[in-house]
Amino acid sequence: MAEPAPSATTDRKLGNLGLIWRFASRYPGHITAAGIALLMAAGATLAIPQRLQKIIDKGFIAKGGEVSPYFHYLLMIVVVLAIATAMRFYFVSWLGERVVADIRAAVHRNLLSLAPRFFEENRPAEIASRLTADTTIIEQIVGTTVSVALRNLVLGIGGIAYLFTLAPKLTAMLLLGIPVVILPIVFLGRRLRAVARFSQDRIADVGAMTSETLGAMKIVQAFGQEGRESARFSGAVESAFATARRRITLRATMTAIVICLVFGSITMVMWQGAIDVASGTMSGGTLAAFMLSGAIVAGAFGALSEVYGDLLRGAGAASRLAELLVEVPDIAPPANPVALPVPARGSLAFDNVDFRYPTRPEVKALDGFSLAIQPGEMVAVVGPSGAGKSTLFQLAQRFYDPEGGAVRLDGVDLRDADPAEVRARIAMVPQETVIFAASARDNLRYGRWDADDNALWAAAEAANAAEFLRALPQGLDTFMGEGGARLSGGQRQRLAIARALLRDSPLLLLDEATSALDAESERLVQTALDRLMQNRTTIVIAHRLATVRAADRIVVMEQGRIVEQGSHDQLTANSGLYARLARLQFEGVE
Repeated sequence: MAEPAPSATTDRKLGNLGLIWRFASRYPGHITAAGIALLMAAGATLAIPQRLQKIIDKGFIAKGGEVSPYFHYLLMIVVVLAIATAMRFYFVSWLGERVVADIRAAVHRNLLSLAPRFFEENRPAEIASRLTADTTIIEQIVGTTVSVALRNLVLGIGGIAYLFTLAPKLTAMLLLGIPVVILPIVFLGRRLRAVARFSQDRIADVGAMTSETLGAMKIVQAFGQEGRESARFSGAVESAFATARRRITLRATMTAIVICLVFGSITMVMWQGAIDVASGTMSGGTLAAFMLSGAIVAGAFGALSEVYGDLLRGAGAASRLAELLVEVPDIAPPANPVALPVPARGSLAFDNVDFRYPTRPEVKALDGFSLAIQPGEMVAVVGPSGAGKSTLFQLAQRFYDPEGGAVRLDGVDLRDADPAEVRARIAMVPQETVIFAASARDNLRYGRWDADDNALWAAAEAANAAEFLRALPQGLDTFMGEGGARLSGGQRQRLAIARALLRDSPLLLLDEATSALDAESERLVQTALDRLMQNRTTIVIAHRLATVRAADRIVVMEQGRIVEQGSHDQLTANSGLYARLARLQFEGVE
């Protein structure tokens, strides 16, 4: 996937976590409950050293002291700590799962609005990795890391305040070590940010490669490339591991330095405290409470150093997802769209259209192309590969806008209309049929989602698909498998035709719908297509000229221009491109 250049706003700041906050802030009740539970748990934790001081000074050291009341209080604190910790875990875990679900839905919703250009320039497999791997990191950040960070921050600040009440001199000595602890965090943290982002990119590469290879497994095995693909995947895995090892090494180094400095400082302070107890200026209970509180504070700041690395990973993941969320569709409805005329007529006109694909700007796919198709007319478009035939369908559905000229549906420039309204008037049967990993019923209903069973079966009958659909184990409820794996090529094509029949649109686009089929399947599909084309404007992209003889008009394209047009008989009588193509295909047949 094309990576944007790193910047201070995308890679180098924890401010990227603002994306997570925007989604989490939708649930103030759960945030409040989690905050209350966190404060209760932190308060209970800091209360334990205070009770320990009382037990030692009042119970053990004081003559005739009664320790039971202090242990009763201690047990109560433990119970409060347990309940508060459980509540904190529930609410922050709920928030983590909820935020991830919302982010995934928002990213997916925005992806659905983007034009095909985006997916030509960015690998769908890596986008899928962002929706899985990166959101998993965010779930960990919200459900664990942020909670741990806040808990340790409260413990650290509260613990220091309590330490001042116990022994101001020792606490002041302890605080002198804090700048020494912070400096390596800042220094190593800067390097860790870049490595964390790079590590996530390498993991995304592994996911993308896996998806690509598994999706083309038959080709891999047919050409005997298992060894090469295994080596390529191993290389990607090793690259990801090497980057992860750098990240782990940095985090381990930072953790070791911080813990050494923190606990070294604690040890020096405790040494001074032991001297004060020996001189009688401090009680044993106070020293014990100070030591336990100091350990809690040290543990809190030590944990914060580890949490910082996780937050950096979360910031990287959030920035990658934010890139998808802020992506603006190239094709969008105008502020005041022009309504298409009612009733629909099904006329389509290309008026002096120039167009280049964004990924191939050096080649004109269409060059001054003009063509007017009348309502109810069947027009076949033929020509060599790369002539611009499929581009007509891309522009007709407004997946792209022309650089020059205009495309008009029922007299309205597509740039002035709502793309959804335009596409609602078009039914498409592609050459490579798309069957979703869902039931036959849902695949049919893609043409019209509110269609009832009677309408589904009527479309299936018209498409010559009812017989094999009834033979499926669960009928329309049968799962089709990945890409329609349970169906033959002809069955998939007839299912696509039934879907287009349900669409019942005035304009029909057929992209060589009978290619690569055996004779029996082609006959069934062609019969279904004949029914589908009745009373509709139809544009057929044809590579096999035998399928277009019945067209009202045949348009011959070459290098993005129309070089001939007319009926089959008219064109074969000439010595142009169509006649040459016809001789190549029909020689020995006619």
